[in-house]
Amino acid sequence: MQIVVAGVAGSGKTTVGRRLAAELGWAFVEGDDLHPPENVRKMRRGVPLTAADREPWLAALAGRLDELDAGAKSAVVACSALGRSFRRRLATGRPGLRLVWLDADPALLARRLRARRGHFFGPDLLASQIGAVEPPVHALRVDAARTPADIVAAIRRALGV
Repeated sequence: MQIVVAGVAGSGKTTVGRRLAAELGWAFVEGDDLHPPENVRKMRRGVPLTAADREPWLAALAGRLDELDAGAKSAVVACSALGRSFRRRLATGRPGLRLVWLDADPALLARRLRARRGHFFGPDLLASQIGAVEPPVHALRVDAARTPADIVAAIRRALGV
């Protein structure tokens, strides 16, 4: 099984994903680590990514999921997966993939991004992500304002893991 923890920047994908993977003893994949250097430079400058910019990142994510599938390894993946087409691309051919969407109020996201240090995605890009969201229909939706422990417990209960 692969669980994709998705949502807008600041929703807690990495925190929740790492904790969930640790509790389950599964691999953890940080989607941000798969961005090509050009994307990282662009975001550091406060420039939103285009669909074309995201293409190599999505290809890398899909490739990583393929590697995990080939090794029959369960994993938790943290990535934004803002658009339907992105989620569809990650899920195609992966019947064991489950999507968890972290719902968050924009004010909470902004506070978290302002407090975050050392990450290439700054608060000035938040509006572009919120504008790009196509909320998922078929996903486990969890309130990102809850504590990471509560979110992980809710995910485990709902998915039976």
